Amino acid sequence: MAGAHRPAIRTPDQRIRVFVSSTLRELADERAAARAAIERMRLAPVMFELGARPHPPRELYRSYLEQSDVFVGIYWESYGWVAPDEQISGLEDEYDLAPATMPKLIYIKASENREPRLKQLIARIQKDDHAAYLPFHTAEELQDRIADDLATLLAERFDAAGAGAEASGEDPALGKVPVPYSSTIGREDDLRRVRELLVKGGDRVVTLAGPGGIGKSRLAIEVARASGDLFRDGVYFVLLEGVHEPGLLLSTIAYSLGVRDSGAVDLEERIAHALAGRRVLIVLDNFEQIVDAAPVLVRLYTAAPLATFLVTSRVLLRIRGEQVYEVEALSAPTASEPATMHRARRSSAVALFVDRARAVRPDFVLTDENVGHVVSICRRLDGLPLAIELAAAKVRALNPAAIDRRLEQSLPMLAATSRDLPERHRTMRAAIDWSVSLLPAVQRDLLEDLGVFATRFSLDAVEAVSEGRSWRDEVLDALGAVVDASLVKQVDVGGRSTFSLLATVREYALGRLEERGEAETMRRAHADYYADLVRRLSPDLRGPAQIETVRLLSLELSNLRAAVRHLVASDRLDDAGDFAWELFVYWWISGFFSEVRLWMLELLEKRYPISTRTRAVAVFFTVWGEMWRRPSEEVIERLGESSRLFQESGDADAAAMALAARGSTRMRFPDLDMPAAQAEVEQAREVFHRLGNWWLEALTDVALGLLAMARGAFPESLEHFERATATGVREKDAFTQVVAGNNVARVRLLGGDVDGAVAMYRTTLELAALLHYDEGAQYALEGMSAVAALRGDAWQAGALSAVAAAIRQRVGQYDVEGFAGHREQLEAVRAFQPEAVAAGEQAGDDMSIAEAYALALPDADVAVQRALAQW
Repeated sequence: MAGAHRPAIRTPDQRIRVFVSSTLRELADERAAARAAIERMRLAPVMFELGARPHPPRELYRSYLEQSDVFVGIYWESYGWVAPDEQISGLEDEYDLAPATMPKLIYIKASENREPRLKQLIARIQKDDHAAYLPFHTAEELQDRIADDLATLLAERFDAAGAGAEASGEDPALGKVPVPYSSTIGREDDLRRVRELLVKGGDRVVTLAGPGGIGKSRLAIEVARASGDLFRDGVYFVLLEGVHEPGLLLSTIAYSLGVRDSGAVDLEERIAHALAGRRVLIVLDNFEQIVDAAPVLVRLYTAAPLATFLVTSRVLLRIRGEQVYEVEALSAPTASEPATMHRARRSSAVALFVDRARAVRPDFVLTDENVGHVVSICRRLDGLPLAIELAAAKVRALNPAAIDRRLEQSLPMLAATSRDLPERHRTMRAAIDWSVSLLPAVQRDLLEDLGVFATRFSLDAVEAVSEGRSWRDEVLDALGAVVDASLVKQVDVGGRSTFSLLATVREYALGRLEERGEAETMRRAHADYYADLVRRLSPDLRGPAQIETVRLLSLELSNLRAAVRHLVASDRLDDAGDFAWELFVYWWISGFFSEVRLWMLELLEKRYPISTRTRAVAVFFTVWGEMWRRPSEEVIERLGESSRLFQESGDADAAAMALAARGSTRMRFPDLDMPAAQAEVEQAREVFHRLGNWWLEALTDVALGLLAMARGAFPESLEHFERATATGVREKDAFTQVVAGNNVARVRLLGGDVDGAVAMYRTTLELAALLHYDEGAQYALEGMSAVAALRGDAWQAGALSAVAAAIRQRVGQYDVEGFAGHREQLEAVRAFQPEAVAAGEQAGDDMSIAEAYALALPDADVAVQRALAQW
């Protein structure tokens, strides 16, 4: 690519949007490969209506293009269809509408039979200074090329990212807000009105209320995407679909905000600290199942007065500061109005039906012959968006007249069976019932069985729970059929093909499963599969596979929650204890100790016998957070109890771990009992060494190093830290290297070995990026700030310090006095260059982690850049 001006690309952790343009049918495999490559980079694919369409709604895909950062065009033989009254195909129109300065990656599949107009378009593209022209032969080759080219593109633009974004005046991307896979229709007025409520700013909680299937979540997504200008510090989308315990609300919000729960401070306090002084919008989707947790929002917005919450819920929260917005159904011509083409075209319900029908049958058009039936369908379904989408999906096999007739016969009877539900709930239930009734029995059974899965699931998981089910020998065909029926969604996440059910469909499926008396059987199979998955993966949480294993477990987090919830609820308490303990490393790295504590408290409250080891596990997890937050003699006593119980159960390794935690607790006391702490940590280290547990031996070496620092014995502390680091390097364990390495660098810096400190900080920065470990990156950036200050680079010292401070605030890690090892150096350089430090701090306030990495590691390799793109 060449050109005098190249606009800055949004930095990787801000979810770059990649618009994909291609014909649909001839390049179906290639489109799937493109999506996989983009999502592998943790970027957001924008694949408008599954490809160029016969009647391209130009204003809509112009809007999609305006929100995108990179244009990917995939061309082969077909130029695409030219609609009546149009001069060019949708394929060429999309290319022309892409902003002139938008980077364009054009991939041309080899062919000797290209249509003439496509040849002309390609020839024109070759002259475009902002387009890269790249050949390929197979879908597999395309996937690798797109991933590599996007990584290279990001790397080329890192240095210019900050300045370019500021100069262009662009708003930052809306981080974690989902990108819809289809267009949103008929919600323009709702979007405007909800945005007006947010602009007014007097309501701390805005609740989008309405029945399932009405479109609350989709409206919330569109509001979030359209409100970035109102919330300068970010918009966050928190999916509560897989969260069923009110006590898990805080940890779920924390996870979405990037607040890491290490147990050091109350999670509510961490979140409040992370939100302090920040004007943010937090979207909480599907709140109705944990409505008892609503008072938590009052406490949060009281502590963080600039934060606003946008909630979707079927029931009202009934808390102070709540403003309710009732989400209504889409408009359809009333029964008293004639179903004319003119009236139908003014109906948002009809527009949605036509749009979704074209997605499954591109040649579908609204005609004088079918308009009456389409209007009738929309009327029968009360304008409910999900019901209309399910009906429109049947256009693949039935014409509107046949769909209308079947609804006329089935809908009233099905709705009458649920008289205890409000009218629109009955209609939604009946619409799903009707859609499911068209499936063969085997496919219906599969859909209902899938109700036990949370959020998303893999083909492996489906196959694992198929034993004894009617669909056992038809997994692929049956799953494909329910995807075709629009009852199950398929999407690639992190390079893996996954499946999901809309919350309303999952609720329906689980309800049917319970009516059949099969829910317990399927929950047991689900829990067994994930318990086995945890057993298989847990050894890889230490060592060379650690980074990939943490990523895989994060993809399965919702199902891990569901599995442990079932284990506890069904009194499989020993299995629940094993499940929690085997994931200890994952909880630590990813910060989920508060959730585990809730499960273990519930376990201990059960009047059901548990093994000695399970009791030891539960006691340990319930006091792990207390050892950091509120160290006390009671915590010391409880950790001693856990160690004794582990010893009685024959688990010497876990007993030593509880002992090491006991010694670490003493380190938090103002009047540190050094001999007692030293003795307990050293005793634990000896056990780990004897048993060959190198991971915990290394971490106890870190604890011993901290104890030595507390005594002022810096050479001894360095010896401990370097030994732990060497263990991490030998075993290729990223977490150990980051934790120990940052301490090595800190001691080297204190001893005047600046070059040695820089070398270590570079390593820990790279590994923290690969592991997605916020705190590791934070400590390393603080160290690099100190280095810059010592070298006289006041601006960089200020910038890196500000970025690290922002991470501290976001993750809730604010033990500045104890561990922020750059303050002294920063203040020293500030005394001589106050304006430069202040300018750097101001710049750092607007930097992302990726931009800070570009500053601290300007020569970071492609692997690190890719990891940053996925962070």
